[in-house]
Amino acid sequence: MQNVRRYADFIASIEGLAWLGLAWSISISMHRQSTEPTLAMLFVVATLVLFSWAHRPMRYLLRRYHIRKRRTDMWIHTLALPLLLAMFFHIMLEALLGSAWLPPKMLLFNLLASAGWMTFVMTLFIKFVIHSVKTSSK
Repeated sequence: MQNVRRYADFIASIEGLAWLGLAWSISISMHRQSTEPTLAMLFVVATLVLFSWAHRPMRYLLRRYHIRKRRTDMWIHTLALPLLLAMFFHIMLEALLGSAWLPPKMLLFNLLASAGWMTFVMTLFIKFVIHSVKTSSK
């Protein structure tokens, strides 16, 4: 059971990192005005998706409840909350400081999504440490 949780944590962290890399590559592409970073990251994400779909043990592993639960937690930390917060902060900063000062919305989302992913990973690490202390004391 503990191995399943550990696999779920690892897979959700890697998946969150892949999607975060895709979001940052879009910002870099917009800054450089070149599609190469986004295409490279899309190839990486497509390779991960193809591998997880085609590799039978990985496909069975990804169907398990704990992995779906961890992936849902990851999506909440890296997508849902940052989207809402980015919209709120962008509206507030635009009202207070004017639109000339503001960075692009995507950069604001990427910063909040990165902070959300780090919060997710730190939460998993703290849960792992607490569970390890509980099991070692028994």
